Amino acid sequence: IALVSDAGMPLVADPGYRLVKAALELGISVQPVPGPSAIVAALAASGLATDAFHFGGFLPARAGPRARLLEGLAEEKATLVFFEAPHRIVEALEAIGQVLGPRPVVVARELTKVHEEFLRGTALQVRAQLASRGAIKGEITLLVGKATAPAADSTPVEEAVGDLVRAGTPRMDAIKQVARRRGLSKREVYDRLLKAL
Repeated sequence: IALVSDAGMPLVADPGYRLVKAALELGISVQPVPGPSAIVAALAASGLATDAFHFGGFLPARAGPRARLLEGLAEEKATLVFFEAPHRIVEALEAIGQVLGPRPVVVARELTKVHEEFLRGTALQVRAQLASRGAIKGEITLLVGKATAPAADSTPVEEAVGDLVRAGTPRMDAIKQVARRRGLSKREVYDRLLKAL
């Protein structure tokens, strides 16, 4: 079955992504045809919303700038699309999991080529799949589902901050993330940490 359009790239800014999502849920393989860019090919076959997307180029190579960029995009009501280098994809997915939480993620590798591959799940699920491989090769387009209402989190603030710090997030960045996820100010989170000492 082929989906074609006489009005530009199908599934970009139209409701056709629901068809792709349904096909994927039924285990049907979806393959894009070569287009003007890997961005729209990956987006069209991702199963993520295509009504709005934000292309962010390559994520920063260093952990601090990468976390800050992701924090700045945390409330973006659009599918996030990035290019990523094979040797950095595992750490990029780790950062996305820490900063953005369990959003749906798609890693599209080697699009429209012989070894085309789509990996889907949360950032940490896809990270685990890739980390178990000996080597990761090819061109990668990384997509992250749009922001939704934050889920209620009953984990004590000091424990949530501690979990992020143990996972490698700098303490101040962990405080900012917990504050943002819970709708608190950084000062409120910091005060709770002081009271817990």
